[in-house]
Amino acid sequence: MTRELDQNRQVPKIFLVTCRELPHGEPRGDLVSAALARRGLDAAWVIWDDPTVDWSSADVVAVRSTWDYHRRTPEFLAWARDVESRTLLLNGADLFAWNADKGYLVDLDLPHVPTVLVDEPSGLAEATARWGSCVVKPRFGASGVGVIVVDGPGHEPELGRGPWVLQPLVESVRTVGETSVFVFGGRAASQVDKRPAGDEVRVHEEYGGSSVAVPLEPERAALAERAVAAVGEWFGHAPAYARIDVMRWEDAWVVSELELIEPGLYLDVDPTPAEPFADLLASWGWERSHQWS
Repeated sequence: MTRELDQNRQVPKIFLVTCRELPHGEPRGDLVSAALARRGLDAAWVIWDDPTVDWSSADVVAVRSTWDYHRRTPEFLAWARDVESRTLLLNGADLFAWNADKGYLVDLDLPHVPTVLVDEPSGLAEATARWGSCVVKPRFGASGVGVIVVDGPGHEPELGRGPWVLQPLVESVRTVGETSVFVFGGRAASQVDKRPAGDEVRVHEEYGGSSVAVPLEPERAALAERAVAAVGEWFGHAPAYARIDVMRWEDAWVVSELELIEPGLYLDVDPTPAEPFADLLASWGWERSHQWS
């Protein structure tokens, strides 16, 4: 469908972007679709690398469950730049490229888990001498893939492909856990607390982790909003939506990760984020639709 034909369309169209492994979207993504329908929007789940999709036919494109992007990062980022040239892509290709590299934490004036960037395995010795046990993550990765805990040199054969991010092991992850705060339009909306299983440090369900919805806690909500604002200061525009992960380090809440590309909303744990997320998309959708009417 061409943009000229779209000019006669009154109902905004929203594309919610997923991957081939999840053609119907993230778990309980139907809640977002239903919430958008109640707001009078035409929403569809589409696969990011489907060559038949006409991206220009959408008023707003929101990346949701493209959870294979880390295996094809250059291709995904090229796709994002192409989509952005055709229509409105939240949160934008430049922000995706920055957030795809876990070294982003060192760019921000923000309380965060201490982080060093390492290009060579020899960097393990210096980091572990400084902090003791450390977590090593691929700088380009997702879902906890390739994350290992090291306590000194000798772990080099266990490393996957570099470069890497090294951080001290935050022991509180095993007692307090990690918190995800969902932020829409700069405002914290809800919170999920996550715990790892056994000796794991990864809180992902794939590794036995568990998640539970809890009331939004003011201190963590404020930190999440501050994180989104800090990204806005760095880029000149804040992300429309984000999931901010925080941990307890040295008796303070600090940021552990910023999920700005395809943050899972944990709707199967807590359905409430579907409503503020739909409000956000509706505001963008109706504005864009009116621009073309």
